[in-house]
Amino acid sequence: MIVAKVGGSLFDWPGLGPALNAWIEAQSQPVLLFPGGGKFVEVLREFDAIHGLGEEASHWLALTALTLAAEFISKITDNDVVDPYPFFRELSWSIPHSWNVTSDSLALRLAQEEKASELVLLKSIDVPANAPWAEAAVRGWVDVYFPELVASAGVPVRIVNLRAVVT
Repeated sequence: MIVAKVGGSLFDWPGLGPALNAWIEAQSQPVLLFPGGGKFVEVLREFDAIHGLGEEASHWLALTALTLAAEFISKITDNDVVDPYPFFRELSWSIPHSWNVTSDSLALRLAQEEKASELVLLKSIDVPANAPWAEAAVRGWVDVYFPELVASAGVPVRIVNLRAVVT
């Protein structure tokens, strides 16, 4: 099974649903979708900056927002989408509750837990296939925590610019 994180940068693309369906159909094994946060989570970053919610409260609010993102994705595709909130609420696994951890790292953790053959980060950007994860984090292609997590995850990861591969 492949875990594919649907980046929030794709949410404003009218072709997202058909593109997801086409990409999934082209895969050689089942795909489990994981939602990115996009604008659902960005508003919480703003509210945290304004109201000083703190990292712990913001973490759980962001996971709640991912539930909404999962529901959104499920409405535009025919495929299974994970609701991250109950998964991470029940998982006895320590992850920093910080804005340095985004749905990229959460999707990797799900892929690890599910023993997925691969994690694919579906995004709106082209990332060189051999780019070191530390550089990817510095450039904002993945979150700051991702390089640390991927080093021990044991799950192959690739980034796909969905807008470029499915037109």
